[in-house]
Amino acid sequence: MPGHPALTRILRQHIEDEGLKPDDLLFQGENGGILAGSAIRRAWRSARKAVLPPHLFQSPTGKRVYDNRHTRLTKWLNDGVPPAQVAEWAGNSVPVLLATYARCVEGQLPDLKRRLEAAGDLPDLADAD
Repeated sequence: MPGHPALTRILRQHIEDEGLKPDDLLFQGENGGILAGSAIRRAWRSARKAVLPPHLFQSPTGKRVYDNRHTRLTKWLNDGVPPAQVAEWAGNSVPVLLATYARCVEGQLPDLKRRLEAAGDLPDLADAD
């Protein structure tokens, strides 16, 4: 999934520093295997606590790592990225994406109405000559 350019640079540097190959794990557990979910949750909680003010840390904002994915996909849809493109980036089908995120799309109706009305505009009579 595409990420923020700054994060992409950090991850690429990590890959280079660690000499990772395409089939290697980006972050490994203690014995080189898959990182335990509990370790991820503890690290995520610590990171949230370090950067969020107390009222946001106590809120549901970014409480789960998955919330970041949900936020990113919702933002792309709200920014007008076509659902087929968002689904491809997310590794979902369009029906799964829309079943999950269609209710999160908001704020596009005024722009869509304006575009629909503009598409149906007739030329001015002066332009018809």
